[in-house]
Amino acid sequence: MINVGIVGSGFIGPAHIEALRRLGFVQVVALCDGSLVKAQEKARLLNVPHAYGSVEKLLAHPDLHVVHNCTPNHLHAQINRQILRAGKHVFSEKPLCMIPEEARELVALAEQTGVVHGVSFVYRQFAMVRQAASMMRASSLGRIFASHGSYLQDWMLLETDYNWRVDAALGGASRAVADIGSHWCDTVQFVTGRRITEVMADLSIVWPTRRASKVGNQTFSHDEQAEYVDKPVTTEDFGSVLFRFDDGSKGCFSISQVSAGRKNRLTFEINGSERSLAWDQEVPQQLWIGHRAQANQTLTDDPGLMNPDVADSAHFPGGHIEGWPDAFKNMMAQFYRAVQAGAMPDTPQFATFHDGANVMYIIDAIVKSHQQLRWVRVEQ
Repeated sequence: MINVGIVGSGFIGPAHIEALRRLGFVQVVALCDGSLVKAQEKARLLNVPHAYGSVEKLLAHPDLHVVHNCTPNHLHAQINRQILRAGKHVFSEKPLCMIPEEARELVALAEQTGVVHGVSFVYRQFAMVRQAASMMRASSLGRIFASHGSYLQDWMLLETDYNWRVDAALGGASRAVADIGSHWCDTVQFVTGRRITEVMADLSIVWPTRRASKVGNQTFSHDEQAEYVDKPVTTEDFGSVLFRFDDGSKGCFSISQVSAGRKNRLTFEINGSERSLAWDQEVPQQLWIGHRAQANQTLTDDPGLMNPDVADSAHFPGGHIEGWPDAFKNMMAQFYRAVQAGAMPDTPQFATFHDGANVMYIIDAIVKSHQQLRWVRVEQ
């Protein structure tokens, strides 16, 4: 049995725990949070046997093999360093860190320690996304002409919507692009097998000042009786990005956290010389395949209809809908197969620290492009 510790128990920590428990050969033995009292309360609710109030004490837990970093963004780099220096396998929430220099340092440290390292880019693990990637590898689309899409949410639509991610000191210089645009970039790079090398970005702040609840709010919640204080906003709510891939093909995407009615709509479309592919995360079991000279197709996540190399990412017969938690389980299964082997695979299907760093470099280039009003090359 593989013993796991979780650092951070907010929205995403319990999602990690649920996915790990579905694997059957992993047990979450310890949980850490900002205070021992909070950690003990969460551990009791989540049925985790041990609780700690510091990362140092969690890392000293006996016979601990893997640690998941599920903390707010500004803590990622330091805690990832601590986990690596302790010699534990590490799975980090995204972003990997806050700035490119930290990304380079963490990649180098992960390579030096030889541990298994992963980053939580979950959308590449949906069955139909993996099917799209398999079709790309098989050259089913022909020559790629264009890639485009968006990631739209509405949880920051109101002036009174506030969250720690709005504070650049806690969330980083970019918000919408770093928070959800990072997922779009990783997903499309995974599907196409290509790297984004240049960007041209235009970002917007919808509410230059937001009204934050004086007592604080949990993410995705509202309190009609709250008292508010004004908070200046320096991070974007919306953005559009033109980009170029390393093979010369081009594309664009839009990111928004202020699109009313859109809860979590990541979509992409890839146009090739033979056919097109399109996918919508809110209808995740369907992959649209577009043709010029015949009727279009809708492929569903039936393992009997999928390409053999990715059919194992759909776990039930066709028509038994699988979604976000199932993709999360797929991600953990990929990572923990590597942990069982004790080494990184030659071609990992889960996102690694290398992938996390690559997306960090793209985000940095997008911010610079917006500030400098020009095309910016993505530095590696």
